[in-house]
Amino acid sequence: METKIIDGKAFSEKLVEAVAVEASKIKAAIGRPPALAVVLVGENSASKVYVRNKIERTEAAGMRSIEHKLDVNTDQATLLALIEEMNNDDAVDGILVQLPLPDQIDEDAVINAVAPEKDVDGFHVVNAGLLATGQDSLVPCTPYGCLLLLRDQLGSLSGLNAVVVGRSNIVGKPMAQLLLKESCTVTIAHSRTKDLKEVCARADILVAAVGRAEMIDGDYVKQGATVIDVGINRVAAPERGEGKFRLTGDVDYDSAAAKAGAITPVPGGVGPMTIACLLRNTAVAAARRFNVEIADI
Repeated sequence: METKIIDGKAFSEKLVEAVAVEASKIKAAIGRPPALAVVLVGENSASKVYVRNKIERTEAAGMRSIEHKLDVNTDQATLLALIEEMNNDDAVDGILVQLPLPDQIDEDAVINAVAPEKDVDGFHVVNAGLLATGQDSLVPCTPYGCLLLLRDQLGSLSGLNAVVVGRSNIVGKPMAQLLLKESCTVTIAHSRTKDLKEVCARADILVAAVGRAEMIDGDYVKQGATVIDVGINRVAAPERGEGKFRLTGDVDYDSAAAKAGAITPVPGGVGPMTIACLLRNTAVAAARRFNVEIADI
């Protein structure tokens, strides 16, 4: 059986096109396009790239992008004041504060300062609670992107055995909640799970979000399983020259692909879905705020 490579880039482009259609409906209804405000504190090079990509994709989807760049020495009170200003700005539908933040700022305080109805990251404790109890919420972008890829690949997920390796609030926990909502049997595994390899090898769906480069090899994968690699790690690639790096996931792609029925690559798998789902959340947030009926995207 030939392993299918799940093309997240192609799927994300279709999703952005669908978001653009709904954004145009919202613009017609409220007189302006949905607006996403992004806050970047400091000069983290990876964050700068992510933010630039988000801005470009937001505008490509026919939505307004608002950017706030703050100095790395910005204090917490200043950032919280900016968030409060955006919470009260009727022209802002979604707010995203790029993580990580400098050490002087408490990330949890910032996350929970964003109004839940504008929390397009889906990290606010209110949205986390709504998701955990099966109610409508703004859902974290990366897990939702993974879910869309799984639905596209497998159709119904009902009854499948799913293992999520990783228990973060950003990916692991919400991913498990989304899979439970799809009627999967879900196990959250992590670095202290006993017999981790055996636990993973029983999964029909294996989601790797552990943050360790190429940790999940073929021995962790059940024959024919669908493998979703959330990780993105920079590892040294001396064969490319001094100081060069390559991107890799949490999955040892070659050995896992030899057994998987379908697998996401890194790059080109989950990564593009995260930004596409951010745009989707922004459109959903705008539609809910102004009671505009849009398609389920």
